[in-house]
Amino acid sequence: MAVDNSAWTLSVVTYNMHEFNQGAPTIELLSSESNVGIFMLQEHWLTLMSLGTFEKHFFSYFAFGSSAMVCCVANRMVVLRLLLIKTYVKNTTTVHCDERLVVVKVFNYLFINVYFPCSGTANRLIIYENLLSDIEVWCDRYNDCECVIAADFNCDLDGTDAVSMIVQNFIQNDLFVRCDDKFPNQKVSTYMNQALRQQSRIAHILSSMNVVSSFVVMDPSIDFSDHLPLMAELFVNDCPVTTPSCDKAKNSRCDENMQWQMCWNNAYKNGYYHYTNIYLSPLVYVIDNMLQTSSINVLLDVTSCIDQTYNTVVSILKSASNMFNI
Repeated sequence: MAVDNSAWTLSVVTYNMHEFNQGAPTIELLSSESNVGIFMLQEHWLTLMSLGTFEKHFFSYFAFGSSAMVCCVANRMVVLRLLLIKTYVKNTTTVHCDERLVVVKVFNYLFINVYFPCSGTANRLIIYENLLSDIEVWCDRYNDCECVIAADFNCDLDGTDAVSMIVQNFIQNDLFVRCDDKFPNQKVSTYMNQALRQQSRIAHILSSMNVVSSFVVMDPSIDFSDHLPLMAELFVNDCPVTTPSCDKAKNSRCDENMQWQMCWNNAYKNGYYHYTNIYLSPLVYVIDNMLQTSSINVLLDVTSCIDQTYNTVVSILKSASNMFNI
């Protein structure tokens, strides 16, 4: 395989899918045209049982994320965050994951994908304060890393209302840079709904100083969401990346008659246990619900539920294996 030990560039895209089926074609297009290393996605609207859809659909990526539907399967909730990371991007660690905030460490970068509450949400100001405080805690804990924050801020970062001022103070106090300020020609609308004649600029990428080499608000030829994807390119200096341009002869020798087994010698076991605990634990409630429902003689396709649960477990274990080099 070709390995470049010099500095290289990592492409990162943040995108509000506005439902999986609407956003998936755009992700396919960008992954093929722009060789995106990391997608920081919002509003996929999938339940926990369906999160494996990402890796089935985008087989060259593995997924980190959450679903607020774990708490309320019957009601569709949109506070859903997820990162898709290209399989050749190694040295990846899950740091934190909940319904509004996903934190993942890749090389010397801390990627933070966050969803802020929209106007009209109860206790909106308190939620903003808590989320920003949480972000500061993770940045302080990983102070040796550069930070990249992708977010639907759901407010005007140039405004003067209370919510906007909280975010502006956070950016100033923690010395983050708004990519649209660094590249002012990209200070354009990121949300456009032609039918409603509405547009706004509420999606942003923030970064540490001097890590973003380019930034663009994309206008892909295929986009069924009301939101536009934002792409930033980052400098990565400390670790080599194994690129997809593989030595085919070498691959053909080792793949044909080899039986692969898990190897724990160099694995990050604590990360593996933490990741599997986060994603496997909610399945207990799914199984309990299935047992309780079937015990009162309510018709239930138990076989289908068992199959779905099994497939989810396998998908989670495969993701953990890829993530922690097992």
